[in-house]
Amino acid sequence: MSSDQKEAIQSIEWIDDHIKIIDQTFLPGRTVFIDLKDVGRVWESIKKLRVRGAPAIGITAAYGFYLGIKDLPEQNFNSFWVEVERIAEYLNSSRPTAVNLSWALNRLKKTIYANKDKSIPEIKKRVLKVAKTIHDEDKRICKQIGENGTELIKEDSNILTHCNTGGLATGQYGTALSIIYHAHLADKNIHVWVDETRPLLQGARLTTWELNRAGIPMSLITDSTAGYLMKLKKVDAVIVGADRVVSNGDTANKIGTYSLAVLAKQHDIPLYVALPISTIDPELSNGDDIPIEERDGDEICKIGNNRIAPKDVATFNPAFDVTPHELITAFITEKGIVYPDFKEHFKKLLNS
Repeated sequence: MSSDQKEAIQSIEWIDDHIKIIDQTFLPGRTVFIDLKDVGRVWESIKKLRVRGAPAIGITAAYGFYLGIKDLPEQNFNSFWVEVERIAEYLNSSRPTAVNLSWALNRLKKTIYANKDKSIPEIKKRVLKVAKTIHDEDKRICKQIGENGTELIKEDSNILTHCNTGGLATGQYGTALSIIYHAHLADKNIHVWVDETRPLLQGARLTTWELNRAGIPMSLITDSTAGYLMKLKKVDAVIVGADRVVSNGDTANKIGTYSLAVLAKQHDIPLYVALPISTIDPELSNGDDIPIEERDGDEICKIGNNRIAPKDVATFNPAFDVTPHELITAFITEKGIVYPDFKEHFKKLLNS
């Protein structure tokens, strides 16, 4: 299998009348595919991280939205629209931080409203078509992000990445990992440091699985090792993804990203954020306004089914943190590389 074939992970598919996904909770031990045939199962799969990563959540929610509306009564538009709003709100409640979720649902709602004079069966067909379009667009976008970001990667670079940002987190290729894949395909002789990414170990479980599959040299490290590696001058760049970026460039990403950003700044190492422009939320002006999901404390107290902390211990388990824009060197999007002033350049990008 060639490197190009190895990198083409597709963790989400639409097959006939339902969604098929890789259940990421089983990786890396087993590759398990599950079928999602109703909106409740989609909500549960997003909430329980069977599917995860901002673009992948948006794609899955788009298909799930169609599953939620496809059997609704078709007597009149007004009653149909009430149910549309309810289903969108329900899906949006599964993961509040990743903006691609609400972005995809709003796009589908706009499609419905723009076609309100058509028959409801025709509207339903158009919703599925747009959901498929969102999926196909993401594949093309992620490939372009990878190709755009490759120019920033020097020969023989050691790249540090956090969480999982590959094909498992998107329609295909990934965001930050797409850059890594394409730099590898360009024979830049890169090596990747993979943060384990506590508490659910998406780096250890998922990113290593993807990089191994692609044949990319890498080493797994504990999250707390990153600063020491930087001090030893063994990190040339940090590349991460994003779950929401606000208009000034403040960025919500997997918990631990802010720590990496501070360390990178201290050691004069560039920090790049790779994302589709759909992850930019122009409605929020400051990262303090981003809703941060807090998850069950058992995720900290257990590794798998093994408890590692006392049963009565208090916990604080935010899924994300916010990195201030001044710690970010550049954003890598499908439309090019964005440098400061981020607010000004995002505005131009979103209007282009």
